[in-house]
Amino acid sequence: MSDWLTKPAATICHPSRNRAIERQQSLTKPPGSLGRLELLAVDFAGFQKTSLPTLNNVAIRVFAGDHGVFDEGVSAFPQSVTGQMIYNFVSGGAAITVLARQHSADFSVINLGTMEPLEDFPRLTNIQIAPGTANFCKAPAMTIEQLDIALGAGRDSVSDLAIDLFVGGEMGIGNTTSAAAIFCALLNVDVQAMVGRGTGVDDDGLKRKQQAVKRGLELHKHVASPKDVLQCFGGFEIAALVGAYIGNAQKGIPSLVDGYITTAAALAACRINPSISDWLLFSHCSAEAAHKLVMQDMKVEPLIDLEMRLGEASGAGLVIPLIKSALLLHSEMATFDEAGVSES
Repeated sequence: MSDWLTKPAATICHPSRNRAIERQQSLTKPPGSLGRLELLAVDFAGFQKTSLPTLNNVAIRVFAGDHGVFDEGVSAFPQSVTGQMIYNFVSGGAAITVLARQHSADFSVINLGTMEPLEDFPRLTNIQIAPGTANFCKAPAMTIEQLDIALGAGRDSVSDLAIDLFVGGEMGIGNTTSAAAIFCALLNVDVQAMVGRGTGVDDDGLKRKQQAVKRGLELHKHVASPKDVLQCFGGFEIAALVGAYIGNAQKGIPSLVDGYITTAAALAACRINPSISDWLLFSHCSAEAAHKLVMQDMKVEPLIDLEMRLGEASGAGLVIPLIKSALLLHSEMATFDEAGVSES
């Protein structure tokens, strides 16, 4: 059962935010001169209920699963790459694992359903709901029971840890098609505007992706609720991200959203439970063209834009030290009084 999904998020501590704002105004710099770094410090003060927040414990979880819509010829890579990349993650060879080591983050991969079951491996949890989702051009991607398992897996993915920040990543060949369908269904936007080249499909592949999304939207046109949209179009890994974003916000843990696919999960999560929106930070703008349009619609701004489109949480991984710097500047810079500097 997923009754937990709509329970309110934890309350942001506004007195702590106000004290952090006062401190920012007293530091030895012109007010606002550190730009959005100042707001990051204020946000974390509200998250952590202290005027001097820190970022010491970060958890990174990559959720993975295969997609039935792959059968429509929507990817430039074979479906076997999902499992191969999972092994690359847990062996330490992927971009996000390099970044996880850099930040001493708690890292693991949760496999929710690959075409071929995977062997046990350190830092890998095999849940294997099914050998991938169904093809959403022909049926809902998940049953309600499968959806609930995936949502719960995300919610519980860091339940045993005391952390300051959650970072979610994804892996699943075909998942940009799934994300595009979720965006189209929830935002009522044009398919061509939302469907991009993903991992690099050619013109014919792009047309197949667009046609697959159109067929899915037509088949499921009577679906109304955000949770039903997730069931019809999502992947197991996208649903797990939704569960993680909601569950962590309910526990008072902020989440750093990565790119195009994780933003589809963030949008669905906010539609299912609007109270969580203040607990989401958006790391970067993907080179997938529609990502910028979606974030504009959501009225959120990324912290960086490096023209990345790798996924895995790699963009979010690059933002972790930026947040750490923002919090160190906030806590360790001298005030005007401490430094004996005259204020204007």
